Amino acid sequence: MSAPPMTVLQVSAEEEAAIRAAVRGAGGAEMVIAGPQHVAGLTALLADPKVSDPIYDLPRPINETNVGRWVADSEALRQQGECILSVSLDEAGEVAGYSRFTVWPDRSAAEIAGARRADLQNSHSGKAGVARSIAFMFEQLGVRLIALTAALDNVRSAASIDAAGFRRMGEIDSVRPDGTTRRSLYWEMTREEWVRRHRL
Repeated sequence: MSAPPMTVLQVSAEEEAAIRAAVRGAGGAEMVIAGPQHVAGLTALLADPKVSDPIYDLPRPINETNVGRWVADSEALRQQGECILSVSLDEAGEVAGYSRFTVWPDRSAAEIAGARRADLQNSHSGKAGVARSIAFMFEQLGVRLIALTAALDNVRSAASIDAAGFRRMGEIDSVRPDGTTRRSLYWEMTREEWVRRHRL
């Protein structure tokens, strides 16, 4: 799991419990929760360096064993109310992208990482996808703070995050699963800032 946001919010036991319940209850018609049936498709998606290279927290090396463990671990965390790993499918039912929401219910905070298949990138839908994910975290999960990171050279992600209205808050060291670090740009947004910008 990634490090929690720099900003620390005070959270009541009731708010924390509500966020955990929302995470556990995620899914349904609008969101496909990743399961064992998606491991091969996720592996194929992430095996493409154009998709996976900019993402620091993926299981490596990328193979079906490691991706299968990642899917299972993510589901275990979902049952604890702390993670959602979802997939998007194309018209043929193949995995075309993924989103992984990491949630800190005790801080009323969340982050998202994700990627789309290379042939679907640069289709000008990235900003809309970021907006949908932000709305989901604030409206459906009920968190009050979202933190995001991107590699220093990940221009496409940085542009989408900036366009969504996040505040740049400098740089941090993101820790990979193998313990190595990656210098990352860091942003935050509160629910109040989102409401002012988008008038929920």
